[in-house]
Order: sequence, then structure tokens, then C-alpha cells
Amino acid sequence: MAATAELIDAIKHGNAEWVTDIIERDPTLVNARMDDGVSMVLLAQYYEQSDIVKLLVQNNAQLDLYEASAIGDTERAAGWLAMHPDLVNTFSPDGYTPLGLASFFGQAAIVDLLLQKHADPNIASNNPMRVAPLNSAVAGDHLDIAAKLIAAGADVNAKQADGFTPLMGAAQNGNLEMVQLLLEHDADVNARVDKNARQFANMTALDFARQAKAIPVITRLQAHGAKSGME
Repeated sequence: MAATAELIDAIKHGNAEWVTDIIERDPTLVNARMDDGVSMVLLAQYYEQSDIVKLLVQNNAQLDLYEASAIGDTERAAGWLAMHPDLVNTFSPDGYTPLGLASFFGQAAIVDLLLQKHADPNIASNNPMRVAPLNSAVAGDHLDIAAKLIAAGADVNAKQADGFTPLMGAAQNGNLEMVQLLLEHDADVNARVDKNARQFANMTALDFARQAKAIPVITRLQAHGAKSGME
């Protein structure tokens, strides 16, 4: 356990030399997992440590469908789906579908593969975030993936925890193209964050755009009848 904790720390600090030293001492640690079941590969991906992801894979880290989807390993993802097509709409140890992970991390080829294998674009994570793939694509600013998901039937008004919608996320990011895409597909311009939310209670997409000082987004939202939830 101490060695696993050391590896986790090294990954979080982005120290590839430290990671190398640890796995040279104990090569089996490339397949260690955190208490919640998250693998070292997925942890490194969450911390945006692409060099460490590559290092772990090069040192024989075993990839499941979730990890392959997150890091964009199309060959391994396809292999898993060929052997176990029933996994396509299942959840990772921390609660995300393969499609949700691929959408968040911008893995367009994996998204295409998963949709071809009947991944459901409206299955939200089964953790407290309750985030659907479209929300994840918006959070990652992946316009092409958002468009793919919408074309596949994703709900543009999918609400994650506290009632946060994709349009709110796009406005918060100041992403005008994403905002326009969502509006073109009937996103609710005046949806509000839940009134009992710990953060951003009652805020609308317009409020998020104002908070981000995203003037073009503000203008576009107002042209579609957007109102503030704070007034």
C-alpha cells in the first residue's frame, strides 16, 4: 500500500522520473488501483499527465474499456467491444460510461466507435455529478464531439448535478460556437441552476456568460431571449 500511495503521489505531481523509479522497483504497480478502483492510467489522464500515461502503457499497464476510451486507444477499445459488446453502456469504477470518458477527453475516434456500437448518449454518470456525455463534451470544449452526440440523439437540456445544463457550461467557457450549436438544437436559454444549489443557485446561461465576461456569448444569448436568474 505504501508503494501504491507513493506512485499516486508521483502521478499527481507529474513527476515522470519518480514514476519510472517506482515501477522499476515494482513493475506490478502499473496495474495498481486507488481505493475507489481508479487505475493509475486513468488517474494520470485525469491529471493531464500524458507523458505518464504513455509511460505506464509502455510498461505494460493493462487497459480496460474505460481507460482505453479515456486515453484514445481505439484498437484496445475495439478489442474490448468485440469481446464484450455488453460493456458499451456500463460504468467505470468512479461512475462514468466509456462514452462519457471519451467525450470529456476529446477522443473523437472513440466516440465514433462507441456510437457505432450503440452507446447511449443519454446515460449520465452514476456518481453524484450525474453528468451525461454531452455535458462532458461541453466541459472539455469539444465542439466536434458535442455535434456527434447531438446527431446521435443526446438531450441538449440534460441536467447534471444542481440542474447545470450544457448551455450553461458553454456560456461559462465563453465558447460561442458551442453556444450556437446548442441553441440551434433548442437548448433552453433560460434554464436555471437549482435554487438550493450550494453554488450558482438560480443562475442562467446568461449569468454564467456575464461572470465569464464573454461578450459575444452574452450578445448571442440575449438575441435568443436570455434572461438573468439573479434579477
